[in-house]
Amino acid sequence: MEFKHQATVTLAEVAEAAGVGESTVSRVLRNHGSFSGKTRDRVMAAVERLGYVPNRIAGTLASTASRLVAFVIPSLSNIVFPDVLRGASAVLEENRYQAVFSVTDYDPGKEEALAAAMLAWRPTAVMLAGYEHTEGTVKMLRASGCRIVELLDLDGDALDLAVGFSNRAAGRESAAFLLKRGYRRIGYVGHDLNRDTRASKRFSAFCETLGVHDAPLADREILAGASSVENGRLGLERLLARTPDLDAVYFSNDDMALGGYFHCLARGIAIPSQLAIFGYNGLDIGRATPQPLSTIRTPRVATGQMAAQLVITNAPPQVVDLGFELIEGATA
Repeated sequence: MEFKHQATVTLAEVAEAAGVGESTVSRVLRNHGSFSGKTRDRVMAAVERLGYVPNRIAGTLASTASRLVAFVIPSLSNIVFPDVLRGASAVLEENRYQAVFSVTDYDPGKEEALAAAMLAWRPTAVMLAGYEHTEGTVKMLRASGCRIVELLDLDGDALDLAVGFSNRAAGRESAAFLLKRGYRRIGYVGHDLNRDTRASKRFSAFCETLGVHDAPLADREILAGASSVENGRLGLERLLARTPDLDAVYFSNDDMALGGYFHCLARGIAIPSQLAIFGYNGLDIGRATPQPLSTIRTPRVATGQMAAQLVITNAPPQVVDLGFELIEGATA
């Protein structure tokens, strides 16, 4: 799907589509003044159909190009996204751009509402995680006239610019590594796969790779809510209580894997001779454990830096694959 820049949808276009005057559209959008319920319905239908976003700074910056870059990210509790922001902010600030951000909690509906709020300030660019957005979000982004950057995933079709790596490739390489090491009874501990689509892609590719090599996933424990060290510990405890003969466990990320690692230490489970542990993300804390974590290291800071560079240079639509690194560590 090729991104095509469109002129920003105007108030006049909404008025024409709704068959009313611009002043009426303005009153409806501000919910101030007199208008009928029928008129409001026509205006709001036109707004939704055209992907119109009210301009909060009309007049204030009419003669000045926006220096805002908006980030709509899933989480701040997961170090992945602060690392991306850190990389992007350094480049943006150096070039006198201002980064602003909002957090969706992995909720597509909330992402749509926050994208609308950010677009109302007419930013130079909007950066979002992944390719999976609601139809309403995509419509607004396409109608906005600003640059769109999708981060941390390359398994899909970019709207404009995309920077990151293939999550499916990361899942395949993780499975191939464990199989090469001789593990055959492999389990999985993860968090909500319906919300975290990138984790879901890794898990799917991981399972497919195991199946191709006649070593299907032995069992899984997927916990509701966000990933955390505590959920990783709890998940492994539940998984082993149900399937004690596993020889390796793949975790949705390093937070969860560290929880599994601590569970093994507490229960006297020898790593990796009794149970191998493999994570994802390559967090610094994973290198500081007594046995460095076996994992995939992702270029989070570099992703933010590259994304910001593409925006400030007004690069043509493109997909930038920064790859990832498999860290053998000592837990698998």
